[in-house]
Amino acid sequence: MPLLFDLPMESLKTYQGRTPRPDDFDAFWDAGLAEMRRTDPKIERRPSAFQAPFAECSDLFFTGVGGARVHAKLLRPKKETGPHPAVLMFHGYSGSAGEWLDKLPYAAMGYTVAALDCRGQGGLSEDAGGVTGTTLRGHIIRGLDGPPQKLLYRQIFLDTAQLAGIVMNMPDVDPARVGAMGGSQGGGLTLACTALEPRIKLAAPVFPFLSDYRRVWEMDLAKDAYWELQDYFRKFDPLHRREDEIFRKLAYIDVQHLCPRIRAEVIMTVGLMDTVCPPSTQFAAYNKIPSKKSLVIYPDYAHEALPGNADRAFEFMSRL
Repeated sequence: MPLLFDLPMESLKTYQGRTPRPDDFDAFWDAGLAEMRRTDPKIERRPSAFQAPFAECSDLFFTGVGGARVHAKLLRPKKETGPHPAVLMFHGYSGSAGEWLDKLPYAAMGYTVAALDCRGQGGLSEDAGGVTGTTLRGHIIRGLDGPPQKLLYRQIFLDTAQLAGIVMNMPDVDPARVGAMGGSQGGGLTLACTALEPRIKLAAPVFPFLSDYRRVWEMDLAKDAYWELQDYFRKFDPLHRREDEIFRKLAYIDVQHLCPRIRAEVIMTVGLMDTVCPPSTQFAAYNKIPSKKSLVIYPDYAHEALPGNADRAFEFMSRL
């Protein structure tokens, strides 16, 4: 099916993005990882009211960079005694770790499962930016008026890597057999986590968010999940005098620039009619992944449920 709003397929295959990569990008993230490793996580695990016959279900809390208490749902198989695989799950924008039910197939297969609640969104994790309770949206631009080290997504990306490290350090988890998965924001966080924690073996991002912000703006698609970009310019820079500065700063939290750090095998899923996370922004990330990778394309689908995709991801993760 022809693309009506984005680049043709031949151009998508080589597209490298419109948001330039900062010269100190790797140093920026190496410093962030160093800060994360210095942070005492103060791990706490509480039994959940929900339990399953074959899985121990818990609420996991840890302290992330900047002092926020971060929450994840944790499931551990009851019958596995030796080191076994684990799967990390990341949710969509403004959502939460979700129900226990969709994690049970992996626990039934003998995997530990950890599903992150992003700071200040729909779950239990804190946004430690000086307010109590959820901040829910506006996370791309949160911290944009300060140094890039204060961008909220910097902290969220580091939360994904910290969670991965916590799970890998569990005595019953094999750190060489860990996968990551998620859609939309969860797809972007899957790429970020896999880049920042190179021990991850398999990654299954679906229509990843948080990639190639300038391209989204130039396509006049700063709406839906990216609406806050337009809102920021309208409220704080209506004449676009700071446009280059703003996009330079956002480049630090652009997952396409993290992708060269990925060592995992990746299977990425893209819908060619996606106007929420345009295909070109997703290809900008995919084309920079240097490790073994494959692409699943749904020509007639947008940012929506994709038939067969959950089954495919399960089969992929069964290789851990």
